[in-house]
Amino acid sequence: MAGYRLVTTATRIPVPGGKLIEELFGRVNTGTEGFSLAHMIAPPGWGEPAQTPTFGELTIMVRGKMRVEMEGEAVELGAGQAIWTEPGTRVRYSNPADEPSEYFAVCIPAFSPD
Repeated sequence: MAGYRLVTTATRIPVPGGKLIEELFGRVNTGTEGFSLAHMIAPPGWGEPAQTPTFGELTIMVRGKMRVEMEGEAVELGAGQAIWTEPGTRVRYSNPADEPSEYFAVCIPAFSPD
């Protein structure tokens, strides 16, 4: 058995609102349960409802902006910045900008579409 796993294709996970999620590692693409890694692009003006996930999430911005609202606080991220939200934190992500926001998300344990 090799000590590595090469992923050559991501799996697109459909979500409403025009956001693109391409999972590289995780429950959907590789059956990985300990963590997931996804490439995401959120269109201008995109936003999702607040949620309280059971996983922690590391958001790493590549380009554009992302607004992260957590328990009465808001942080605006730009390219080259990152934020970690602990499991059980009520959080809402949105793109307040006129351009797409591109980022990577690492979830621990892995994100589940359910």
